[in-house]
Amino acid sequence: MRPATRADLPAVLALLADEERVVDPASVTVTPAYERAFADIEADARNELLVLVESAEPGALVLGCLQATYIPGLGKGGAERALIEAVRIRADRRGGGLGRALMTGAAERAHARGCALVQLTSNKSRTDAHRFYASLGFARSHDGFKLALRATRRGCDGSDAV
Repeated sequence: MRPATRADLPAVLALLADEERVVDPASVTVTPAYERAFADIEADARNELLVLVESAEPGALVLGCLQATYIPGLGKGGAERALIEAVRIRADRRGGGLGRALMTGAAERAHARGCALVQLTSNKSRTDAHRFYASLGFARSHDGFKLALRATRRGCDGSDAV
């Protein structure tokens, strides 16, 4: 497991495109919005896009990914918490412990950083994922809510760009 590089972006987007089948990273269009989002994550010390790769060699096959966001807070004695999102393992490589390795590695990174807890949300329809998270020790403790907002990006000049 390592932080993602720009070269990993097509493979990460392929993992996020369809969790039920393998998508060829060469078929993924890396839009300027994805480029900006990756640059923002990479530049932010409170965000990590992590990839699980087949080997340490450059260009190695990306087997899984997740994003970790470290959130400061006043709860838990002022400790940070880690929010884990966009967890994916290649469809053809599931069931062999890769997801466990990815999540365990992410939790270890959060602990080393001083986080008091790791939290995540998962779509209610992903029952297999829920069993997996429970097997790692995650407990259902809250109900989550989401509010979709119009996608805009505020420019440095104060203008909005969709």
